[in-house]
Amino acid sequence: MSAPPVRYSRLQVALHWATLLLLLVSFFSADWMKPAWRAVSQGREFVPTLPVMAHVWVGVTVLVLTLIRIIVRLRHGAPAEMPNTPPVQAMIAKVTHYGLYALLIAVPASGALAWFGGVKDASEIHEVLFNGAMLIVGLHVVGALYHQFYLKDGILSRMRGR
Repeated sequence: MSAPPVRYSRLQVALHWATLLLLLVSFFSADWMKPAWRAVSQGREFVPTLPVMAHVWVGVTVLVLTLIRIIVRLRHGAPAEMPNTPPVQAMIAKVTHYGLYALLIAVPASGALAWFGGVKDASEIHEVLFNGAMLIVGLHVVGALYHQFYLKDGILSRMRGR
């Protein structure tokens, strides 16, 4: 078995930052979904607006990109933990990354189930998972900034791609 890469591949980096941009669009378009979902779930006429449709299709795109990210990660690997990482910190990083991947699948899947499938309970699950995803993304960002500016271990250089 070959050694893990030193950096993420260019494709992995592109998928990472594209996902972040899409999550920002999703976050800022989420408030438009509440009245739209209420109208759709109550069978009232609904005229789709750009923010609503952006939220829906951004979610679908995040799901597709996440599945691609997982396949690429399985094929290309990921950089090893930073040297001298305390075991608890390594475990937190691993749980955070796996949690992000799980949520990047579960959030858009539950949203799609609600929107396209009309499953009302899925919308509640979607909202709870969305809020959880924002917390995990925040933890991920804080961890990256902690490494970069406090530990000064150059962890962000791994996101420049090979």
